[in-house]
Amino acid sequence: MSTRRRLPAAERRTLILAAAQEVFAQSGYHGSSLDDIAKASGTSKALIYEHFDSKRTLHDALLREHASELGRRFAANAASGVVGEERLRAGIDVFFEWVGERHEAWRALFRDAADPELRPLIDRLQSQATQAIVPLVPPGGSDQDVEMYASLISGACQALANWWGDHPDVARAELTARVMDVVWTGMSRLEG
Repeated sequence: MSTRRRLPAAERRTLILAAAQEVFAQSGYHGSSLDDIAKASGTSKALIYEHFDSKRTLHDALLREHASELGRRFAANAASGVVGEERLRAGIDVFFEWVGERHEAWRALFRDAADPELRPLIDRLQSQATQAIVPLVPPGGSDQDVEMYASLISGACQALANWWGDHPDVARAELTARVMDVVWTGMSRLEG
């Protein structure tokens, strides 16, 4: 008779989140069930309920975890000391690096972006992403100008990340270059 090793709670939670990410990426929020996630994680539905109150809280925890990681990467880039065009380019590349490393997470995060039930949280996360981009925009212009450019960059990067999923042979550097081609000319007017 073999005995299974009982995982510490933190490891089990990580295992459940990883399985949930995979299931949500494949089937979407409404197409997924806690039974599917339990099966994918090798746990039981009851065990999932020990960590999460519902499928919704599990999904929200997953979104917040990935948004926090991306936010930390943006903050590290913003604190790097580089400025201007180089700082913005590096920030955009940070985003595409994360998408490349976590393609399934990206799909899970934004697959259901239009879902009215999930929209409030996704809107908050997108607002946080835009605010993380604000420090990358060159100084000058009004606060509204800076926020509009940050929103444009955020939207452009998200759209291109979705496109990249269908064109995985395109190099990350090329994606960063295309975004810079579009946004830098307009933003350079802020400095002058």
